[in-house]
This record gives sequence, C-alpha cells and structure tokens, in this order.
Amino acid sequence: MFEALQDRRAALVIAHPGHELCAYNWVSLARPSVFVLTDGSSHSGESRLHRTTSILNSLGAQPASIYGRATDAEIYSAILDRNCDLFIEIARELAEALVRDQIEYVVGDAIEGYNPAHDLCRLIINAAVNKASRMGHWVENFDVVLAGKSADMPVQELPDSISIEVDDKMLSRKLQAARDYSEMAVDLQRILDEQGIDSLRTERLRRVKEDSGDVQINEPPYYEVYGEKQVAAGHYQQVIRYREHVLPLAEALRRFVASRS
Repeated sequence: MFEALQDRRAALVIAHPGHELCAYNWVSLARPSVFVLTDGSSHSGESRLHRTTSILNSLGAQPASIYGRATDAEIYSAILDRNCDLFIEIARELAEALVRDQIEYVVGDAIEGYNPAHDLCRLIINAAVNKASRMGHWVENFDVVLAGKSADMPVQELPDSISIEVDDKMLSRKLQAARDYSEMAVDLQRILDEQGIDSLRTERLRRVKEDSGDVQINEPPYYEVYGEKQVAAGHYQQVIRYREHVLPLAEALRRFVASRS
C-alpha cells in the first residue's frame, strides 16, 4: 500500500532518537527529511543522536533543520514550566520547513499518553501541518504508534492507514538495527516478549484528521502514573500532569495556528 505515497516528498518528525525504528522499512522506501526534537539523553545525560544518524545514513534519509534541538531534561522542564513560546517556535520552524522543502506528507509520533514528549511532538506536528495549510501548502499527516500495538489491529479498524509489509530480508535488517541500538535494548525486548517478532513485520501509518489538535487520551495518562512512582523513588522532583502542563501547551499551539503571525 506504500504505492499511494511513492515518489512524494516526505518528512519524519519524532520526539526522541530511536523512534525511526518503528518505521524502519518506510524510512528506507521514502527517504524522508528527519526532524528530531531531543537528543535522547534521558537520565544518563548522554546523547544517542549519533546512533539515529547512523541508521538514517544507512537508509538514505537525511537529518533536517530541527535535529536534537534540546536535551530530554530541557524538554521536560519546558513542559513543566508551560513554556509555550518554545513549542510555538518549534512548530513555526517546522511549518516553514514543510513549505520551503515542499513536503507532501509527514509521519510522526502518535498521541498515546505514554510519554509527554511524544504527545507534544504530535501536537507540534499537527500545528505545523495546519499552519502550512494556512500558508497555502497542504500536507498529508500520518502518525505511528510507539507504545501500543497498532500492527495487531484489524485492518478494518484502521480504514485510513497505510500498511507496509516488511519482508524477511528487511525484517532481519530492522531487527539487527534495533539490537545494535543499545539504548533501545529494553524497549526492543519488551516488544519481543509481549508481541513477538511478527509484530515488527507490519508498519502502519495512520492518517491524522485535520481537526485532531486536541489531546485525546484516557486519564490519568501512563506518564502521570509512572511519574508519581519516579518522584516517590526520588528520581524526579515533580510529576508532569496532563491538565496542568500538557493541555495549556496544546491550547497555545491551537492559538498559534489561528493567529496571523
């Protein structure tokens, strides 16, 4: 089904390095411009951006203008501070890049309530796509599930999705790339334990509705529950909350899209 998007200019927009592995085969086919919000440094403070750069080089994709713009700590701090200006400026820069580079469709993180940076990434994508439309450039918009199990969903439940089947040769390359990405080892093992290797055989790009700027999650999101445990363990000082921190940023991005600036 990738034929529907073949030979069209594409962009991949992800919150963290490593997310490209979820769409590895698609990246090899589309060779998108790749935007990455953070350097993936997490608790360690060490960037993992170089590993993503190596994967992109091997697949013929290119880093774009926003690439490891902030550390994970800086992004989470900006969410806690409700730093609307930072996220608006990133959305503005992304919108301008979509127009300048004549990007025809964008793929990026889905809103799942799993990680606030992932959800903010999606909100930024939606804002940028809508802003580009207001600038006279229409861009198709797709997301990729990171923490869930979209590959296991019946096709009839995903009528607007693009399915890409991964053959044995590409599956072997994809699995090896994931195993070589040592910082992603825990996530890979979790997927293999819970879903099996066949879950990596299908990559689904889900079409995002034009008016889906709102955060649509079950409350409380996983990141609140997990954050409470991390605060109790002394790893964090404050929990990122959906209503207190993420929702105001979503509203600010909507205002940005509606504005003339």
